[in-house]
Amino acid sequence: MKQHPYQVMITDCDHGSIEEEREEFSRIGAELTLVQVREEKELISVCKDADGLLTQYALFTRKVFENLPKCKVVSRYGVGVDSIDLKAATDLGVIVTNVPDYCIDEVANHALALILALVRKIAFFDRKVKSNQWDFRQGVPIHRIQGKTLGLIGCGKIGLEVAKRISACGAKVIAFDPYVQKTTEEIELTDLETVLEKSDFISIHCPLNPSTRHLIKEEEFKKMKKKPFLINTSRGPIIDEKALVQALAKGQICGAGLDVLENEPPDLESPLLKMENVILSPHVGFYSVESISALKRRAAKNVSEVLMGKWPYTVVNQEVFGKTRAPIPPHPGVNEVK
Repeated sequence: MKQHPYQVMITDCDHGSIEEEREEFSRIGAELTLVQVREEKELISVCKDADGLLTQYALFTRKVFENLPKCKVVSRYGVGVDSIDLKAATDLGVIVTNVPDYCIDEVANHALALILALVRKIAFFDRKVKSNQWDFRQGVPIHRIQGKTLGLIGCGKIGLEVAKRISACGAKVIAFDPYVQKTTEEIELTDLETVLEKSDFISIHCPLNPSTRHLIKEEEFKKMKKKPFLINTSRGPIIDEKALVQALAKGQICGAGLDVLENEPPDLESPLLKMENVILSPHVGFYSVESISALKRRAAKNVSEVLMGKWPYTVVNQEVFGKTRAPIPPHPGVNEVK
């Protein structure tokens, strides 16, 4: 039996096919196995011989990393890496990579679609018409987008694309992002409090980490003077969901468009499911046929590059430079991940 030089495993994925990944790893002679495990004990047991891992939802704790002695790289299918203990990976010399820009158009379009659907009350009117109620006056008032202000929380690549799209509708854009010093002339960088106070629409595009978990909570809702529509296509826990329900019930905001929730799927008793001014979608903002194909190919290439002694396009835990398990030259020459 032919011995493969590298063992690569996909811990878990729900993409239906792994043909793109197989094609990439056959190029370097690596053996690829899909194991479908997510929990700590299973990951340790099944993945202990892996040189590289691709993962979608599996939870990588310090204990997992400590028990994967051969692992040189973990590549996440997606942008967020909140399921991976980055410090543990760095301490143990494991490179963590992601695919930060595979679905920029999709998420930006989805965020804009939620804004438009809320402003024009599309879902509300759809329900009324289907129940034999043909009367636009049930939805008044409706205000135009032109002249209004969109506030971005997070002004990376997706936020910039949302800004382009809504600017075409005649809206002004302001943004809060502590990691961005300069952006386009059309976007005014400001602080979080100003975004909360002056926005007619607020769209969230920041990553989930300890500093952004429950970034939007009761105190922040009280600062939303213009009763904005709140859009979240990033990560559910950035918003304190109990505070969101309370803000909607009190009329502190006009409505919400949520592609992500604190608990996915939501509890059937969640008040959000019963509110007419809330539009929900099942964490689908990232998806298109084209984006998934790009995601799979690039996530696999991140792993194959490390195994072949090269730095991947993205390294999330850049503190690993100089102490990685992989035999890679110390100078990375990679793009900084925002």
